[in-house]
Amino acid sequence: MVTRSELNARITRVLFEVLEKSPEGLHKNVLWHQVLRSIPGLERQWEQSGEGKTPPLVYMNWRATEAVKSGWLRKDGKGSWSLTGAGRHTLSETTEDIDLFTLIQERYQLWKQEQGKYELVSALLQALPERGWVALSDLTSLTGLDGTALVQHLSAVRPEGWHRVRDEESGPPPSAHFTDRESAEADALLEADDILGPGGWTLMAHRVSLEEIRELLSSTAQEDLPEEVGVPGRAWLLRDSGPAGTTNIESWLAQGICSIPSAGADTLRVGVSETTVRDAVVRLLPHWTTREHELLTYTLHSFVSRMRSGDTILTTVGRTVHLGTLSDAESTTGIPSISGRLVRRVTWRTRDAPLDVFEDLSSELAARIATPNTDLLDLTGFAGELNDLLSGNPHSASAPVEVALPSPTPELAHRVFMDEEWLAECVDLLCDKPQLVLYGPPGTGKTHVAQELARHLTGDRPENVQLVQFHPSYSYEDFFEGYRPHPGGTERSAGFALTHGPLRTLAGAARRRPAEPFVLIIDEINRGNLAKIFGELYFLLEYRNRSVRLLYGSEGDAGFSLPQNLIIIGTMNTADRSIALVDTAMRRRFWFAELHPSSAPVSSVLRRWLKHHALPDTSALLLDELNSRIEDHDFRIGPSYLMRTSVHESAVGLERLWRHQILPLLEEHHYGDGTDVHARYGLESLYKAVVLDEQP
Repeated sequence: MVTRSELNARITRVLFEVLEKSPEGLHKNVLWHQVLRSIPGLERQWEQSGEGKTPPLVYMNWRATEAVKSGWLRKDGKGSWSLTGAGRHTLSETTEDIDLFTLIQERYQLWKQEQGKYELVSALLQALPERGWVALSDLTSLTGLDGTALVQHLSAVRPEGWHRVRDEESGPPPSAHFTDRESAEADALLEADDILGPGGWTLMAHRVSLEEIRELLSSTAQEDLPEEVGVPGRAWLLRDSGPAGTTNIESWLAQGICSIPSAGADTLRVGVSETTVRDAVVRLLPHWTTREHELLTYTLHSFVSRMRSGDTILTTVGRTVHLGTLSDAESTTGIPSISGRLVRRVTWRTRDAPLDVFEDLSSELAARIATPNTDLLDLTGFAGELNDLLSGNPHSASAPVEVALPSPTPELAHRVFMDEEWLAECVDLLCDKPQLVLYGPPGTGKTHVAQELARHLTGDRPENVQLVQFHPSYSYEDFFEGYRPHPGGTERSAGFALTHGPLRTLAGAARRRPAEPFVLIIDEINRGNLAKIFGELYFLLEYRNRSVRLLYGSEGDAGFSLPQNLIIIGTMNTADRSIALVDTAMRRRFWFAELHPSSAPVSSVLRRWLKHHALPDTSALLLDELNSRIEDHDFRIGPSYLMRTSVHESAVGLERLWRHQILPLLEEHHYGDGTDVHARYGLESLYKAVVLDEQP
């Protein structure tokens, strides 16, 4: 008998599925009738499932309320319900009724626990200054709320000012998963608030600073903010060299300061906006490029306005590392001015006991500060490690999550009709180095084995597996990331956007779930220009614990690394000789496992398949005889051609396969060498040989 919980979960999923098909929304009464039609006998099952007189419609209303607070369902106040973009995304990410039901309850409980903070954010949005917007990252750092949960809640509940929460680049936060309709609604409100600039982009100059947000939160709250809502400290890498390659670090340590070249903007003070800094840079350095203007603007604005008293400062000279704490609230206050430089006061904590880049810092932080060609870098992501070092505690790196790949099972061996021992060796290879190429002649089941192996390794999670096929025109931009055109619309001009390809998309998912294996299958890996497609990613195939600067990366970004739980399985056809073209770098980074008709595990596949389908082994004898006549090792025929039941239903099926697939393949192989393909490889000749072999 179906339980009440199971029915509740079923109602919830059907509710989402019905609304998914109605982007405009449905009145709740119409919606309920469609739910009843989708679950025949629901009311009868409900009565049988447990005690109580509460009808299932009431439970649907309760679940809907929870879904609204979760950010996945919206009510317009007139009885019409619709799914948010986040709700559609969540529905697509779950396959079982109970999974969606559980997620809603977990998210709702999270909202209840933090309800006061959610209400505080809503009040803050109503109190924002005219034409002002806030960054989601600032709200989460001040309140401690989960950013994804917060922005999705706001998009569903729609408090006044909900549209003014943006990402660091002033766009809609990606975690909101806005639909086109939601994006248009938010942009219309931004335009009405006079926040949008030319081309439909949110004006950066209107961003409300972190300090202003804190003041608004303090004035909005009924009582002082709790300690955990305080402004968190940031961490910064700051480097600078004097003339002729000399360093200023000794002077910094002696005077208790840090400084950067002002580029003529000596009058900048704390609190100055980024727009003001940019205007000054353009005025002072008109001959510089736009790119150079942006880099200098970022450095000056960060040093003057974003760096706050209490922030951690890290600087390096070679392998030597010094740490300190910014101790002034105003630049140049009480500090002797230095011509042509902006100065801040720092309490240097490692003057007498400097640290070593490689011995004292984690490998991740060491790699991060190795970023060249930048004087100032945000290291806030490493603030915890730096605080430990400042307090004299050695850094204790969190133990990496070990991903255990499951051993092959008899079920997997049966699905591919291969030996379990051979599959176990493949898994062992992937445990040692997570890149494997299956190579061999056509028809040996390379792609099928790769897919089944991926299915097994990921626990039958289709969302953890992605397949791409290389071809001569495939590029780095297709595979990893590149700029692609977007059409724009009435609210936003057409242009180009940096778009992630399958590798970067799957790597992002793997990084978010480090305990789960993810598999990228690259079919026909040798058909693409591998050096062109992989680019700088070649390095990461061998060094998973390192990061590289990306082709389209910005100055000072964190680089990119391949997660340890991302497995790459390629397939390679040897009939076109292209395996000989694979360079040494590629061979060193991948394991290679051959699948050949004449050797295990492929040699027994067809006979196992025929036995499973209760078919005679005549076709296996014919294939063996055919391959014995093909002298070229890489042109022998794999069993997959004959592993279709239609081939064995009559003699016509086998004859048709031979005439239209196998013989044309061999005719191409022997083109121009005078071989009589039909006499040598035709069915009639093979049948005679097989019969003779069977005679005593």
